[in-house]
Amino acid sequence: MADKKRFTSSRKLDHLRICAEEAVESGDAGFGDVRLVHNALPECDMRTINLSTRFLGHTLSSPLFISAMTGGHPGTKDANARLARIAERFGLGMGVGSQRAALENPALAETFSVVRDEAPHAFLVANLGAVQLRDHGTAWAEEAIGMIGANAIAIHLNFLQEAIQPEGDHNATGCLAAVTDLCAEIKTPVIIKETGCGISREVARQCWSAGAAAIDIGGWGGTSWAAVESFRANRKDAEGRALKTLGEDFAGWGIPTVVSLAEVAGTGSPVIASGGIRSGIDMAKCLALGADLCGMALPLLKPALESDEALACRVETIHRELAASMFLCGAARIRDMRRARLLITGRTRQMMDDGNPA
Repeated sequence: MADKKRFTSSRKLDHLRICAEEAVESGDAGFGDVRLVHNALPECDMRTINLSTRFLGHTLSSPLFISAMTGGHPGTKDANARLARIAERFGLGMGVGSQRAALENPALAETFSVVRDEAPHAFLVANLGAVQLRDHGTAWAEEAIGMIGANAIAIHLNFLQEAIQPEGDHNATGCLAAVTDLCAEIKTPVIIKETGCGISREVARQCWSAGAAAIDIGGWGGTSWAAVESFRANRKDAEGRALKTLGEDFAGWGIPTVVSLAEVAGTGSPVIASGGIRSGIDMAKCLALGADLCGMALPLLKPALESDEALACRVETIHRELAASMFLCGAARIRDMRRARLLITGRTRQMMDDGNPA
């Protein structure tokens, strides 16, 4: 058991290093096929654009959500602390990485609890895998929530990653029932979160029926966990070569973010768009497509490993891009973006049309 705990923790550091140093993005999220229709008479003042929004009963200063990245290894604590300080400074929501390592080894809890220390007023989201929820029940979820004083908990679905990991959990049976039980047993809002393969309308309906308070689509076109695991499996032995190839083969698996967002937003709300969002312009497109928040991870990771000011500068740039996009759509407030007109073309339009039943 001790070896398993150490392995879970070291894997978290591997993931952070690989995402920061390697080319782990794969695919096309679809934003290039989406064009916001320009409003030549916007009739609003760009200096007074209001980026604030409401999500699960909380007021946030911006729809930018710091998506789950890290925690669970001593080497990840500083990055989580920096991300949390920025969340507090800018009034943003923030999610932590999977808390499994700290639940297995409480000595690692401070790599997560530091986020509440640094962000006493922020909207924080705990994180637990669906398989771990099924195997350990509500008690683990409540412990994860308490660890960071979370305002919500994300139950993540990462079955592509699990399929490729040599130590992955390959049995997905019973996870929906576990989510349903959790939603019925705790008062804390439960967010169902994909991690890079997107959520379809059919699965979204299952999530709402289970009692989910929100869905984070985690679409295809950003960080590919198949690619990350392919880098981790790059060993010289036969198993390493086979897993590396498997990761490469499945780098193209998933529902592009724009397609997934359109499908999920049509089934209910609130929805967090994530997966390949790289700018405030992408965020504006997601808001027009029905997103409530827009999650980013990789674009914030490198500045988070550099300095507080580098990270703050990146956030300010994203906010300037979003404000300018809203101004040019004639949207003075976030909710006004729901009325912004979109033109969707190319492969994304074809996929959306093909996926709609006649």
